[in-house]
Amino acid sequence: MKRILLTLLGFIAAFIATAQSPVRPVPNDSLLKKIAIAAQADTVGVPVIENPLFFNQNLIYKLRLDSIQQTVPLSYNAYVQDFIDRYSKRKELIGKMLGLSNYYFPIFEKALAAYQIPKEIKYLPIIESEMNPHAISRVGATGMWQFMFGTAKAYGLGMDNFVDERKDPIQASYAAAAYFRDAYEELGDWLLAIAAYNCGKGNVTRAIEKAQSRDFWEIRKFLPKETRDYVPAFIAAMYVMNYAGVHQIVAQAPAMTLKIDTIQVNHFISLAEVARAINFDETTLYGLNPSYKKKIVNGTVDLPKRIILPKVDQRDYAKLYDLLNIDFETNTDIVLVSTDDVRDLRKKAVLHKPESKTRYHKVKPGQNLTMIAQLYQVEVQDLKVWNKLKSNTVIPGQSLKIERETAQKLAKPVFLTYTVKAGDTLSGIAEKFEGATVANLKKYNKLTKAVLQPGMVLKIKS
Repeated sequence: MKRILLTLLGFIAAFIATAQSPVRPVPNDSLLKKIAIAAQADTVGVPVIENPLFFNQNLIYKLRLDSIQQTVPLSYNAYVQDFIDRYSKRKELIGKMLGLSNYYFPIFEKALAAYQIPKEIKYLPIIESEMNPHAISRVGATGMWQFMFGTAKAYGLGMDNFVDERKDPIQASYAAAAYFRDAYEELGDWLLAIAAYNCGKGNVTRAIEKAQSRDFWEIRKFLPKETRDYVPAFIAAMYVMNYAGVHQIVAQAPAMTLKIDTIQVNHFISLAEVARAINFDETTLYGLNPSYKKKIVNGTVDLPKRIILPKVDQRDYAKLYDLLNIDFETNTDIVLVSTDDVRDLRKKAVLHKPESKTRYHKVKPGQNLTMIAQLYQVEVQDLKVWNKLKSNTVIPGQSLKIERETAQKLAKPVFLTYTVKAGDTLSGIAEKFEGATVANLKKYNKLTKAVLQPGMVLKIKS
């Protein structure tokens, strides 16, 4: 008992002595050094946190992303954080996007809803084009949704000397929604569908096979460099647009009006004359109707065209009515655009050679004139005339002249066949054949979905 009391008195005496000793403030640098020394001396490896607030900030970003997640997974990682940091510093750009979104997002949402696509996809034009309908990439991708010529054609967008529907926010949004419908049907994941929108479904399919995974973050290293950044950039853009206020970003008023009317016209109409008739700024009217290349609306009775107008004062209706019923004098010939894909144009420049109007067929063993005529879709009599044959007899090795232009004129519409290969997609196949579209491929082959299996034989109208 005495030993316990003595020990207790010793502790009390030591405590009193410590309390009475002078306390000296320790400089911050010394304190940090002591903490570092203590950490090094410890047998357990403890990470030194250089910025104690950084972890908390990350947690906040993740919680914010979780709060706005709906259908598309909004993963949080270092790649996403990097783009959040970039976008949150571009306050003027994001402020402009916020202002434009008041006009464009309802258009995007309506198109996406028509194909049951998550409305979050409406944020893609921010990273694609900064919501600029006139944006054109270095390889020819055009419009807010940045459609390449072949993909645009495959999804029904028209391009001629008067109009480029890739620049039409409404038409292009419906085409983009149709693409996402097909991509999701094939890939079964929204992040993969978003990646496919950037690099094509074929590239994503090959990356899936290499990684043996359908997780975007697993296959990411097998995708093109631009696509690896594309999905994190999309997630970051969605975050910053929803949490702009937290980063002191203020919406800028858009140039276009939010109160609009839509009319269909069946005449050629000058947008400049429309602007004068309704006493409206020409530039803003062009902004509402960006797809008309010559600023002329090429409406016809068979194919009326849409004009988007601001709400018109009743006093101007009479002038507008008169104008809409008078044809604008211009050359009305429609010339379809062949392609503006820079990659295709380069190939044509290298490979293009003047084609001879005449070709020759070397008769193979077992062939006769009837078989050769069917092969080129011409008449037996034509073959005899072109080659000055007195009978129907031909011999193996004989060279027969085929008049190309005549053969093309006589040819009847036929279906070609195409055997599906691994990685093929409907849009990719449509791009290979002139006049083919995803819709027609589905129609002629009675496909209800865009999913293809290797070995399938598709009919393609030539």
